[in-house]
Amino acid sequence: MVDRKESNYAVACVNEFGKQKNLSPKESYTYLVNYRGIDFLKEFYDVEHLFSFDDVVEDLARICRNNGGAIL
Repeated sequence: MVDRKESNYAVACVNEFGKQKNLSPKESYTYLVNYRGIDFLKEFYDVEHLFSFDDVVEDLARICRNNGGAIL
């Protein structure tokens, strides 16, 4: 079962990532799914939710680049 806090946090991260990278929420979500950013958020929620959104967006961008994503 999915934790509500984790789900809400993932939605907030997707939206913030999109905002900072000039992507729509749908584009942001698709990008993060395709390049394992969402998997990263799920696996490391316990640590990542302690950081600022700016730090999380940086982490997501790095994870996605490492998994073949474009440099945004």
